[in-house]
Amino acid sequence: MHQLCDMEPRVMDDDMLKLAVGEQGPRDEAGQLAKQEGILFKDVLSLQLDFQNILRIDNLWQFENLRKLQLDNNTIEKIEGLEKLTRLVWLEQGSVDLNPGPEAERPSWRGHGAAGGWSPPTQAQTPRPSSADLSFNNIETIEGLDTLVNLEDLSLFNNRIAKIDSLDALVKLQVLSLGNNRIGNLMNIIYLRRFKDLRTLSLAGNPIAAAEDYRMFICAYLPDLVYLDFRRIDDHTKELAEVKHQYSTDELKHQENLMQARLEDEQARREELEEHKAAFVENLNGSFLFDSMYAEDVEGSKLASLPGVAELMETYKDKFVIICLNIFEYGLKQQEKRKAELDTFNERVQEAVQENQAQGRHRTAEFEEKHLLSLSTIRGESELTDIETKIADQREDIAELSNALMTLEMQLVEQLEETINMFERNIVDLVELFIENVQSLMAQCRDLENHHHEKLLEIAINILEKIVKGELDEDLPDDVRAAGFQKLTSVGLPALPKRDHYK
Repeated sequence: MHQLCDMEPRVMDDDMLKLAVGEQGPRDEAGQLAKQEGILFKDVLSLQLDFQNILRIDNLWQFENLRKLQLDNNTIEKIEGLEKLTRLVWLEQGSVDLNPGPEAERPSWRGHGAAGGWSPPTQAQTPRPSSADLSFNNIETIEGLDTLVNLEDLSLFNNRIAKIDSLDALVKLQVLSLGNNRIGNLMNIIYLRRFKDLRTLSLAGNPIAAAEDYRMFICAYLPDLVYLDFRRIDDHTKELAEVKHQYSTDELKHQENLMQARLEDEQARREELEEHKAAFVENLNGSFLFDSMYAEDVEGSKLASLPGVAELMETYKDKFVIICLNIFEYGLKQQEKRKAELDTFNERVQEAVQENQAQGRHRTAEFEEKHLLSLSTIRGESELTDIETKIADQREDIAELSNALMTLEMQLVEQLEETINMFERNIVDLVELFIENVQSLMAQCRDLENHHHEKLLEIAINILEKIVKGELDEDLPDDVRAAGFQKLTSVGLPALPKRDHYK
């Protein structure tokens, strides 16, 4: 690190990346050919950039398939520029690799074929889990990892980190190296309970490691941990830790269970809302629409204090909500019909394609069988005329096969067009029926509102007449008198506010 500090900080540019990719690529003939043709960054699966005195992470956006990244022993101060590396599994920012393997020596590449050309990786060529190494740097805060949802191995060994946080997106995290940092709060360990797959943790060299209860505390609060500071946790230690911290861990588990239940409820509500949106009936299974219509109706809310208006409004709301529920239930039923229509369409398309492919394979198999027999016969012929005749027959068979396959293709196109047209007609009919019926139900809502307004007008006129005659027994609130009846008196007869909610 001292030698690095004496060097000029470097920028992670294309020249550095090309040099690293070239040096760490395959050494065989295929690798040499790839270098001559030019290696695409998107084909690189593993990249090692240690001891480069890099000050800032940059220009890695082209490595979209990168699984492993080593940036240890640099002068990096901030985790950034990793947003596009969504396939990254192993991120090491230090010199400690808890699971060394041959891939740590050089980058992994998409597999190359026997001819020396590049080809997609096969199952057997899958590299070790993706990772990232940022150890031996100057990082003070964990950040910039929100998109690395596939990361399994993260090393931040020997940095300046004081708090464990901002790792929430790393739901697949299995190995975490945070040794030789500045973590001083033992309670910070509780944050790591959310990582259900975490099995290996390194915290040696932090202030918390000097705590008397350090190992027991971690074993109690992270019961699924297998290795702590490169030492396996035995069952006896886990049992002692569980007994020692049972009361506090039980309370924590209870709180976590409550939180999990709330999260599951919220997720269920979100999924339900998405289903309702797909049916175009979201928020119609209650009074939401009614409440939103009158949420800003200030004058109407003042009139609710008039005698008889509260009961009128309640009746109006109940009837309105019933119509909304009818729309809601009808929309869900229609959505099921549309979904069934879509499923039927997909099944018909799949059946048509499979049947057409089966016929094509059958015709091709027949041709190949006949072709092999013809070749055998040609080899046995000695007369040139007979050979030419059989070759001509072969050409006719090839032309016949080509025509047959073209005919099958045209039949499939026609069949698919007919299926698509039928699907479109059925969907259009369902949508038109849905719109027509919903418009009819909304018209009922409009009629209901008009009726309510007429009733409200009658009540207002009646009260106004009593006020004029001095026969009103009830005391009206001052704001109702000021906002409503002074205005009504000035125009002679009521001009009650009426909002058009159906534009």
